[in-house]
Amino acid sequence: MKTLRYDLTEEPFGTLATITFDEADSPVNTMCRQWQDDLAAVTEQVLSDRPRLKGLILASAKKTFFAGADLRAVMRMTAADAPRVYTEIERVKRSFRALETLGIPVVTCLNGSALGGGWEVALVGHHRIAVDDPRIQLGLPELTLGLIPGASGITKMTRLLGLLGAQPYIMESRLFSPREGQALGLVHELVADADALRPRALAWIAEHPESRQPWDAKDYRLPGGTPANPKIAGALVVAPAMLKTKTHGRYPAAEAALAAMAEGAQVDVDTALRIESRYLASLMTGPVARNMVNTFFFNLNAIRAGQSRPQGVPRYRPGKVGILGAGMMGAGIAYAQASRGIATVLKDVSLDKAEHGKAHSQRLTQQRVDKGRMSPPEQQALLAHITPTAEPADLKGCELIIEAVFEQRELKARVTREAEPWLAEGGFLASNTSTLPIAGLAQASGQPCKFVGIHFFSPVDKMKLVEIVRGPQTDDETVARAYDYVLALGKLPIVVNDARGFYTSRTFGAYVMEGAAMLGEGVPAAVIENAAVQVGLPVGPLAVLDETALSLSVHVLEQTRADFAVEGKTYAASPGELLVERMVKALQRPGRAGGGGFYDYSASGQKRLWPELKTWFEKPGTAWSVPDIQDRLLYRQSVETARCLAEGVLTSAHDANIGSIFGIGFPAWTGGAWQFIHGQGIGAFERRCAELAERHGEGFHLGDAERAAIRRFAPIY
Repeated sequence: MKTLRYDLTEEPFGTLATITFDEADSPVNTMCRQWQDDLAAVTEQVLSDRPRLKGLILASAKKTFFAGADLRAVMRMTAADAPRVYTEIERVKRSFRALETLGIPVVTCLNGSALGGGWEVALVGHHRIAVDDPRIQLGLPELTLGLIPGASGITKMTRLLGLLGAQPYIMESRLFSPREGQALGLVHELVADADALRPRALAWIAEHPESRQPWDAKDYRLPGGTPANPKIAGALVVAPAMLKTKTHGRYPAAEAALAAMAEGAQVDVDTALRIESRYLASLMTGPVARNMVNTFFFNLNAIRAGQSRPQGVPRYRPGKVGILGAGMMGAGIAYAQASRGIATVLKDVSLDKAEHGKAHSQRLTQQRVDKGRMSPPEQQALLAHITPTAEPADLKGCELIIEAVFEQRELKARVTREAEPWLAEGGFLASNTSTLPIAGLAQASGQPCKFVGIHFFSPVDKMKLVEIVRGPQTDDETVARAYDYVLALGKLPIVVNDARGFYTSRTFGAYVMEGAAMLGEGVPAAVIENAAVQVGLPVGPLAVLDETALSLSVHVLEQTRADFAVEGKTYAASPGELLVERMVKALQRPGRAGGGGFYDYSASGQKRLWPELKTWFEKPGTAWSVPDIQDRLLYRQSVETARCLAEGVLTSAHDANIGSIFGIGFPAWTGGAWQFIHGQGIGAFERRCAELAERHGEGFHLGDAERAAIRRFAPIY
């Protein structure tokens, strides 16, 4: 068998069978088609040997125990495959049930991580022994991929923890370490290292000549009670409505998981397993799972594996990093660095301002201390990594200096020239700009080949994405070191080429300005905002503009006009940009920080749409529909993404998808702005763009270059 080995040994208590998972030519074990065949065959062999067997051990020859499902196969499935997929899932479960109902002790030896299908394999064992290593992850992350743990995970976790207890581990995909698993009763024993697993398994088998799963015992009761329990029934009544409020019906896996939990808890275990299988087969062959698996597994792994990183450059680990500007962004970057043990020099024009920036880290760490997530000594150790200063000389020896000052070209040039002489030999400079081209900013540097954009997102402590911007002169070594720096912070780097607004700010601008344009056309503001949230965007375009400041958008518009004028050109502002300019200059509504914009804000932080929007912009009789509004918001971003790929701003589909989701909040169910195009089907997408362009302007027009890019970067499954 190509994916596992079957061995019989004679032990003091009798004959022992061991199934060792060891998929050939693969670094991990997966539920590939060959494994499914091998599992069925080895199960038949175990049943044949059953009369003389006294125990069974499940083990792994890989560094991890078991990685889970073969996700490449999922990418190739369509709705027509559902009956076949259901049959395959049921076949695996029959093997699981045959092994766990042998009547002899079955022990799982967890030498490494077991996630998704891997944890479901582990649950076949009556007794689970794990290496006590906090780096080992166990659990069921399927919902993050648009799937459910339907290879027995829902049924078994619900029966082990109860409906309420299992909810975080199924519905929220919460993972756990072996020690946490022991506290939950999911892991029964911990050992110091992998060598100790088998001896402990043998000892347990010797002590337990008969064994079964808890749910197969005659006196089994579901922890916490069944749905007939009033407390459970009350929670289940409101759960679907609460879930719908959160997902807006865009994530079918969440609804399927809740249904499988509730339905399965009311029937016997074998019926519950079949219920699971039906839901899983439907999801595995549906579009949302394909979209999410593509992006949250394959694209994310491409980022983490460094596929966008220039090759041939030695890996880099930052030692000392300087930050220019202790405002919101600079202070956030300082915290991100200090959290990872990086010596940080936080410089501003005065020591008071620099100290104020460090206080941001004090506040964030104090919140963790108050919640018991950090000890006071750990807090002090983190804060000790940040040195606030007003003296440029304190930057001496920094391997990297990042400017995070206001978006003004002259100011950025001044601080760059001031800081550069203090760089360590071989060091490099970066700008945190979100809009200004790196080519222009690099002119202030004596070494433009060592100047790069490192664009963080706000708030830095929460946002995972960082956009690395390669200027026209930036060399490979600098890009690679910037990539490694971002990974060292535990964040996700994407690499883009230089252009005004780069990728994320440019596409974000397309989104919010399309929303503003609709308001200018007379569409009610509340309709625009609600339609955006219902399609899966985290917040409406008008609310986002308020938070980022309408005045900042106007500043960017003015800078763009000035830059075009220098080149002898005239910048044609979009309808959305003109409306925002009118809001700021004519109506004196600069945004939340300035007292109000599209929204009014109370002292308690609550907000409501500014009533005067109806007076100034709403036009009774304007024709609109929610699907059209939602298409305009999603298609506008996807068209801009196609343009970025056509122009070479983006060079990979994975950077496009990860950047759009983690940077600008494109709905996760789509798989990202690029995957959205292919999820619709290229032909359907192009036809819809043509319709939208005819009705709503050039923002939706696909030229020959964009059409070619859509085909050139098509996903390969």
